[in-house]
Amino acid sequence: MSKTVNAAFTTFMINAVNLDGTRTNTARASRNFLKGNVIGLTDFFPLYSDKNIDFGSFARRTKIKPLDDIDMIITLSANGCTWEESFDGTVYLNTPSDSPEYKDYRHDGTYRLNSRKVINRFVSKLSSLNHYERADLHRNQNAATLKLTSYDWNFDIVPAFFTTEDSAGKTYYIIPDGKGNWMKTDPRLDRQRVTDINQLCNGHVLNAIRAIKYWQRRSTMPSMSSYLLESMVLNHFEAKGEATEFIDINVINILGYIKNNIWSSVDDPKGIQGNLNTLTYDDKLKISQKAETDFNTALAAREFEKAGDHETAISEWRKVFGTEFPQYG
Repeated sequence: MSKTVNAAFTTFMINAVNLDGTRTNTARASRNFLKGNVIGLTDFFPLYSDKNIDFGSFARRTKIKPLDDIDMIITLSANGCTWEESFDGTVYLNTPSDSPEYKDYRHDGTYRLNSRKVINRFVSKLSSLNHYERADLHRNQNAATLKLTSYDWNFDIVPAFFTTEDSAGKTYYIIPDGKGNWMKTDPRLDRQRVTDINQLCNGHVLNAIRAIKYWQRRSTMPSMSSYLLESMVLNHFEAKGEATEFIDINVINILGYIKNNIWSSVDDPKGIQGNLNTLTYDDKLKISQKAETDFNTALAAREFEKAGDHETAISEWRKVFGTEFPQYG
């Protein structure tokens, strides 16, 4: 329980939202240990380990409790493979006719590399590692999911290739698209964008992102993807150019932004995926309505706080965030 709104938010972020620092350090150590195990695999694909990269919300420091999955890219050596991209963004990886590394993992009757067969090989090899309970195909069929015996989190391991520079001097990671082919991505850009905007706003953006992710988690409206939500919040702060140290004020501003901008296109900041906002009209409507309701509740909480009535203000914030938000006292 807390006597002021600021104290309530501090307790809320520690107890309900932010990952525990000790647990985070343990997770990073276990991630590095797994990378070493993968590098040590024999009778496996040729690896380009210098280009392995961590990605996802854990790597970007925007993940909230619970710590249930950690994403990593394990990069393979192309060894003569080439890639081509179709008009819809699908990438096809073409193996050399004589390809001892990849000849057993092609689409039937072609030289094109089948990403599902590659992932299944990952699952098979990861299942042989010690210290892990089991390996399975990820529910989105674009990664191998490895379950640990000692910890609660899973590792989602994505195989990838790293491209040479294109005519514009750009390089990409080519990862499974969940349909047997491949797609471009670049988690380096996502991580750098979070860092840049957080620094622009004096380090106050990360907590704001985490708080609004918790807000969305409540089953009071349809959910947008975590990446879409994060992109919208970053767009807001990038345009605003500043954030405050007070989480409640940042949340008010974000809710106001979402209620209006959930209707708009949200361009992939990497310039790869196009419009990230593929929500249905009905989902956009419900999200906008919920954001507006909570925006108004949060504004009321702010007025009570400014009037010195922290008890009522905290009670209003509990309407926004639920019972995990501390009570007054």
